[in-house]
Amino acid sequence: MSPVLERAIATPDGFTLGVTVGSLRHGGSDPTCRVAAGRWWFGQSTPDGPATLGLQARPGVVLAQAWGPGAAWAIEAAPDLLGIADDPSGFVAHHELAAMGARSLAGWRIPRSRLVLQSLIPAIIEQRVTGKEAFGSHTRLVRRFGEPAPGPGADLGLRVPPAPREWARIPSWEWIGAGVDRARADTAIRASQHAGRLEQCADLPRADALRRLRAIPGVGEWTAAEVAQRALGDPDSVSFGDYHMAKNLTWALTGRVGGDEEARVLLAPYAGQRFRAQVYITAAAGVRPRRGARMTLPTHLPRVP
Repeated sequence: MSPVLERAIATPDGFTLGVTVGSLRHGGSDPTCRVAAGRWWFGQSTPDGPATLGLQARPGVVLAQAWGPGAAWAIEAAPDLLGIADDPSGFVAHHELAAMGARSLAGWRIPRSRLVLQSLIPAIIEQRVTGKEAFGSHTRLVRRFGEPAPGPGADLGLRVPPAPREWARIPSWEWIGAGVDRARADTAIRASQHAGRLEQCADLPRADALRRLRAIPGVGEWTAAEVAQRALGDPDSVSFGDYHMAKNLTWALTGRVGGDEEARVLLAPYAGQRFRAQVYITAAAGVRPRRGARMTLPTHLPRVP
């Protein structure tokens, strides 16, 4: 087994590990993430190579351990992944639901994994389809073309997603077999071919990073926001275009279901913190009532790139 690197990372009072890093998991079957032995485990395709990262919450700290060629990179980036630099203290609630959500999610921080492509490829796969379909497609492709995670990751069944050059080499029939149509597959391949410039987004100002992401044909506002929320630690990028987000937010604040434009207006007072506000508000409001028959899978939902 490769040697382990480790560090103890001090966390804010009340910090909640699972709530913070849970968004990095793409469905319960995601082979790049496991929860086992009291730890969160991640298979990472770092700039230095594959790594297994294990995170265990302890009083006042998170113990981070890493194995593999990318272990040093993973350990160095672990505080960002935990959202340690994210500071919600300046958040101003303009709605009671936002204040309620801020209290109930006091232990949540917005992660900044810095692994742009590792968030971008799943987001592309999730375009215009249900979560169940997308998670299944991502799982199949990572199991087929990824590799066993280093160290104890392999024993846990943890996988490291394909490196950029490997994503670009996946044959068209494999994408189809995984349930990914040609348009999404082509976008994923284009993204992998520009991986070097895309990974630099982690160190760019927000506007420049989003502009660079959206310069990839097929990557629109929704996809860029999904990446910004996970890889860039952005508190302002809202997933406009999502099938449920605007409906849930408008129902929470007005009692009726509205669309993206109404959601933009409602979130305008939170400029700079709109994603944080959206999470707080919808978490406090709970699930809106659903009407009509349950959607049958597979179904292509009107979710924009």
